[in-house]
Amino acid sequence: MLFGCYLAGLVYFMFFAESLGRTEAAGGYRYNLEPFLEIKRCIRHWDVLGPLNAGMNLFGNVAAFMPFGFILPMLRFSNRRWYVIVLLSFLCSLCIEILQLVSMRGSFDVDDLMLNTLGGFLGYLCFLVAVFFRWRIRRTEKGDRGTKRP
Repeated sequence: MLFGCYLAGLVYFMFFAESLGRTEAAGGYRYNLEPFLEIKRCIRHWDVLGPLNAGMNLFGNVAAFMPFGFILPMLRFSNRRWYVIVLLSFLCSLCIEILQLVSMRGSFDVDDLMLNTLGGFLGYLCFLVAVFFRWRIRRTEKGDRGTKRP
């Protein structure tokens, strides 16, 4: 259910969010097929674009897919391999980018594919950290039950 809510929110922000200019179709197809072009532009023109716009483009794309990489391994045991998460993050991002291009609500950007996939992977790393700490807590609780403390 949590994953469904996340996906619904993702679809809303990618296609319908007024604050991101997604309410009307663009005048034509917009796309960027050159890797790192948009990333470099955001870094070079940070002061012109403003921290909000540049940060939303760079960090927003990563943050948007972190829950994907965190929640997906919880749904199925077979999703607990890093390359599965990376592949699924890439494919989901590719579908979104293609739909944005076809619907003319946004643009197809290869940099978004890279940043979204990175976000999915970072979310997976957060999942691994959470699993590790959960394991440590349970291991500590089991060890403390059988011993008396002075």
